[in-house]
Amino acid sequence: MTAETAPPAPQQDRPAAGDRGTGSGGTLKDRLQQFLAFGSLVVICVFFAIADPIFLSYGNITSILFATVVIGTLALGATFVIITGGIDLSVGTGMALCAVVSGVLITNMGLPIVVGVLGTLVFGALIGFVNGLNIAVLGLPPFIATLAMMLVAGGLALVISGSAPIYFDSTAYTDISTGSIIPGADFPNAVLIMAAVAIVAGVALSRTVLGRYTYAIGSNEEATALSGVNVRKWKIVIYTLAGLFIGLAGVLISARLGSAQPATGMGYELQAIAAVVIGGTSLSGGKGSIVGTVIGALIISVLNNGLQVLAVPQEWQNVILGTVIVVAVYADRARKRAAA
Repeated sequence: MTAETAPPAPQQDRPAAGDRGTGSGGTLKDRLQQFLAFGSLVVICVFFAIADPIFLSYGNITSILFATVVIGTLALGATFVIITGGIDLSVGTGMALCAVVSGVLITNMGLPIVVGVLGTLVFGALIGFVNGLNIAVLGLPPFIATLAMMLVAGGLALVISGSAPIYFDSTAYTDISTGSIIPGADFPNAVLIMAAVAIVAGVALSRTVLGRYTYAIGSNEEATALSGVNVRKWKIVIYTLAGLFIGLAGVLISARLGSAQPATGMGYELQAIAAVVIGGTSLSGGKGSIVGTVIGALIISVLNNGLQVLAVPQEWQNVILGTVIVVAVYADRARKRAAA
């Protein structure tokens, strides 16, 4: 990406020259990558269906989709961050902290559910905003800044909750995840929420100025800045947006469990990042899509569910998932070398 014309004044936020549509998943190569990821998902499903017919039962498919909700929601926000060439290790403990905040607002303070949910979303955005400030203004590497936030969020979740779960008495709150607005379908609301949010995120990434700047920063941050884009500001916006997804995940998981568990977030950051990478988003930045991320999250959930159906021990499940992540990252590096 190059700026072929004289750069405008820095305060003018315009896309870098040649950025329109770059990395949005619209090229033939990007669509092929998504097709390969989807093909991998289909092959995995066919394998588990042959191994045990119960895998394709309605109840089990619903369980897979339900299990995808939290990982998928976190991965949606992480997609924006990773496309910029950054990383966010705080999504797991940040989610747990947001769940605790939701419990404090709704259970301890007795606020209406709508107010509690909105407050949780705002708090999640605040986590992302602080990450963005540390990275864009203080110049901390994303790995260090979000690692610090991961520790801070995990500690605060324990401090605020007193290291004890906060239970929700209201069925209206738990219905956010476990209820069903489709009569007689027994289909969790949380799946519909994630689907709707994924559509919004996909439109934002592929059709808006925010998406163009996200790709531009990841492709060539220096050229983007020279073209007049306020890179610092947009990095803060992107991390704040990722924080909104953290807050939403906190609401969904606490509503699903019926309680805010302060220690429930550990490990989710790895699965969220894995879903993004498996879905074809480059860790080097500048390339990725929401569709790919959703497919990646489904692959992780299908693997976890299928291995449980086959009664594979947990330790071997971790080995298999780790191997899949290594293969996905290696494939990304191989594509980079081939392109070079």
